[in-house]
Amino acid sequence: MFRNLFFAALVAALCAGLATSAFQAWRVTPLIFAAESFEGSGGEAHVHAEGTAAHEHDDAAAVSAHEHGDDEWMPQDGLERTAFTVFSNILMAAGYALIIGAVSVLFNLPVTFANGLLWGVGGFAAFTLAPALGLPPGMPGMPVADTLARQIWWFSAAIGTGAALVLVAKVRAPWALAVAVALILLPQLIAAPQAPDDPTGVPPRMTAEFVSAVLYNGALFWVVLGLAFGWMADFLAARPAPQLNGAKA
Repeated sequence: MFRNLFFAALVAALCAGLATSAFQAWRVTPLIFAAESFEGSGGEAHVHAEGTAAHEHDDAAAVSAHEHGDDEWMPQDGLERTAFTVFSNILMAAGYALIIGAVSVLFNLPVTFANGLLWGVGGFAAFTLAPALGLPPGMPGMPVADTLARQIWWFSAAIGTGAALVLVAKVRAPWALAVAVALILLPQLIAAPQAPDDPTGVPPRMTAEFVSAVLYNGALFWVVLGLAFGWMADFLAARPAPQLNGAKA
């Protein structure tokens, strides 16, 4: 069982990583490149002599702009940067897929193709939508709050929502629904860390397009991850178990 779950997680990670990479190349990355020209401008366009590496992840779904000096290595624009982006997306997908497998085993909640969409929607709600309510995805060149404070709030929102969904799936009782609602709302009632009110040259329309693209990307990522995981888990479960030589069926 553990071997099947692990292999299903790897296949699902490959599918989701490739799908989200394609969507990022189409919608997210062009917006990041456009925003990098405003990074550090304080309201005036500023073009970098070197490209900046900034990657948005549905983990959360935040983009961080990297400052680099003369001796700092970074992938070159083009094929090398695209390859590193795809590889990092697959690794991220593998981590989330293993989380799905762990939750499935710990709480006896099987992952199948029939409920794979529900797993995907749950993952999107917990790791993308709930954190984005307080910490919307940010573009390069925009001011952000303290990193540790953002990480703590993001973690509480994701874990609270995920725990609420597991509780509702396991316990069919009114009190469980009430506790689940409280777990979801509690992090939202605690104000997320606010970014400083510094001037930025990023146009508001570009920011809105970026947030929309990131949320669509997160939805695509989780739907593909859940369905691929469920399909592969069903396929492996339907295979006959190998038998030792001489063993009777």
